[in-house]
Amino acid sequence: MLKLKSALAVFFLLALTGCGTFFNQPYQQQRARVGEVSPVTEKLVNFPLPQEPVVAGVYNFKDQTGQYKSVENGSTFSTAISQGGTTMLIKALEDSKWFTLIERENLSNLLNERNIIRNTRAEYRKNQNPNEPNLPPLLYAGVLLEGGIISYDTNIITGGAGARYFGVGASTQYREDRISVYLRAVNTSNGKILKTVYISKTILSQAVSANLFKYVKFQRLLEAETGYTKNEPVQLALKEAIEKAVEALIIEGIKENLWLPRASEETTEKLIQDYENEKDEAESTQLYERFLTQRRGQNAITAAVGFSHMNGDLPDPQPELNAKIGFKRQLNPYLNLDFTFNKFNLENKYTFNEGFMSFDLNLNYNILPYDKLTPYLFAGIGTNASNYFDAIDPKIQGGIGLEYLLKDNIGIYAYGEHNLVFSDNIDGIEAGTIDDMFYRFGIGVNYYFSQPSTKFNERKELERLKKKELKALKKENRRKMQEQNRNSKINNSNN
Repeated sequence: MLKLKSALAVFFLLALTGCGTFFNQPYQQQRARVGEVSPVTEKLVNFPLPQEPVVAGVYNFKDQTGQYKSVENGSTFSTAISQGGTTMLIKALEDSKWFTLIERENLSNLLNERNIIRNTRAEYRKNQNPNEPNLPPLLYAGVLLEGGIISYDTNIITGGAGARYFGVGASTQYREDRISVYLRAVNTSNGKILKTVYISKTILSQAVSANLFKYVKFQRLLEAETGYTKNEPVQLALKEAIEKAVEALIIEGIKENLWLPRASEETTEKLIQDYENEKDEAESTQLYERFLTQRRGQNAITAAVGFSHMNGDLPDPQPELNAKIGFKRQLNPYLNLDFTFNKFNLENKYTFNEGFMSFDLNLNYNILPYDKLTPYLFAGIGTNASNYFDAIDPKIQGGIGLEYLLKDNIGIYAYGEHNLVFSDNIDGIEAGTIDDMFYRFGIGVNYYFSQPSTKFNERKELERLKKKELKALKKENRRKMQEQNRNSKINNSNN
């Protein structure tokens, strides 16, 4: 019974990991509602107004991928992407208030309707009001907006995790697709392409499940299962990508003075600068959301603690304390030189225990230097000495490590190191043909004195200084207000 209660507790704990979706399951029909908005929609709605809206026409913003929806069995003629790209684009342009939109997608319908109006007037109103004015002329576009959905890549990354123990298990799976759109503005007077922007958006699908399969007693089987699947709608992803393309096109046009906002220079400059920062970050981000920028400073101090383990001629080696401190210098993002001083003991049970120190010079190779988490390899030369310098022996060492940046200037790391000493007398016994060796393992901290001079770090520093100035200004204003209140109280008491 105790085992059953434990299994049920684990099962329900796993089930509650997705409680947000689990407890909001659709048990009844839902009424029609206003369509969902994205953060980009809100940004477009609150965009600075233009000095003068641009008359724009959209003939067709279509799916250029030609893909059909994939199914497990059989075939389907349903397209993988919504065919309403033109309508979505027109809605995004309308939300921005930067464009005066004219009907071009179904221009033939508009022209037919105008012909019907003319014919009706000519037929039935000719004698009643001969001075009735003609239909006003159609607006013509100063700018045509062209482009389309140019790619829809499925399963660009898939994965998951799961575990099962004594009939209790849980698993999660995910899949990521990707959609890309291009949008360009064309000058109708000369056909010149004014600007082209490119936007991509990932589409996430997730599945979480938990299950219980256990014999409660003889011939009594308890089985339970729960879970949920969430698929990001392709239509919403496409809508957000199109809205982002409209936002980018407007700001690119402001940069090139194609159109101007009805805002101050400071507001316009901040709008452009925020966009440039976002663009720089996007250009430095690879396909799988890996933001590639130089993160580690040129100089750092390093310290670590761990244990050492002897591999010599005596039996029963025991782990002993090891500590180190050192200095690291970056040669380039991939290579570092570090000089360390190590203090450690080596022990064999009941037979040998002695303190040592070593001075090591290593060349480190960072495998992923632009990531927060990077494995690294290192190798170098050093000297090994007993505590009283009775013996000093040269050695070589090499190993592997893993570093993670907690902050911009602080990294934690773990490492394992193999040391080969050119002496067979470290443990006091010379036996065999192989020199003595030992291993060191530990965890440590790297403190970087400075940050790399990249545009991202310069932007962070500028933002930090602005926050500092704003904080100081608020403090000064608060002090002035307190002083004014104090003076007013004194004046009131004197009166």
